Amino acid sequence: MTGPAEMFAEYRSMLFTIAYEILGSAVDAEDAVQDSYLRWNAVRADEVENPRSYLARIVTRVALNQLRSSARRREEYVGSWLPEPIRVDADAASDVVLAESISMAMLLVLETLGPDERAVFVLREVFGFEYREIARCVGRTEASARQVAHRAREHVQARRRRFDPDPVLAQQVAEAFLAATLGGDVQALMDLLAPDVVEISDGGGKVSAARRPVVGRERVARYLSGLVRIGVPQMRLEPMACNAMPAVAIYSGDRLDCVLLVEVADALVSGVYIVRNPDKLAAFARSRETAR
Repeated sequence: MTGPAEMFAEYRSMLFTIAYEILGSAVDAEDAVQDSYLRWNAVRADEVENPRSYLARIVTRVALNQLRSSARRREEYVGSWLPEPIRVDADAASDVVLAESISMAMLLVLETLGPDERAVFVLREVFGFEYREIARCVGRTEASARQVAHRAREHVQARRRRFDPDPVLAQQVAEAFLAATLGGDVQALMDLLAPDVVEISDGGGKVSAARRPVVGRERVARYLSGLVRIGVPQMRLEPMACNAMPAVAIYSGDRLDCVLLVEVADALVSGVYIVRNPDKLAAFARSRETAR
């Protein structure tokens, strides 16, 4: 018979993904998973009828408590806030629903929801839990959970950016974008950018970064060209997949300076996300397993 530890291990990747999508932080998500394991060990696992649902309930409640306690820190954050980037396998993009749910664009939309709305949306739209299960997770009635889900779905639909599910095309566009950026060819770069492209940098007030989003093809092209002139060519670049998106880690010697993620839609770069806050890069070397 499967023991509680083995049962927990079976769902660990799913639990991490739930917590990460609620919190936007891999480190905090890992803490939530660890806390959930301790709570799981305090119950009689052999008496739990639906371990997947029960464990989702535990990690959701832990993550919601963390999210509410960190609200003040988010409000006082210096400059633009971006989720903590996570390294994932290249095939993570094969599950389109999961890939979109951990993308920078979607996580930023989820940031605009209230805690309960965020949890309900994630549990319903990404993981497909029934409303009665979701109601137990967030401490509401089933009818209330349905109302929250409807409200959250409308909110997200109105703000979500176009998501391109073709990882091969996205990678090709991202590679051309990076080549044009490093080559200093502003026109070639502009040809690859969507008219309403957005660049967001996150330095957390600890390192230099644009305090506000840069919007528009020409402004983003000139901003990125300026960064290259400052010193990116002297740095080491490591292409990879982050948040199911094409990305590149940029190192200065052995120090990770930033992670740049590229969002592609309709064969054009629609979003550029640069995470420089060292706190958000401290655990970046570790690859994360996500699952539904």
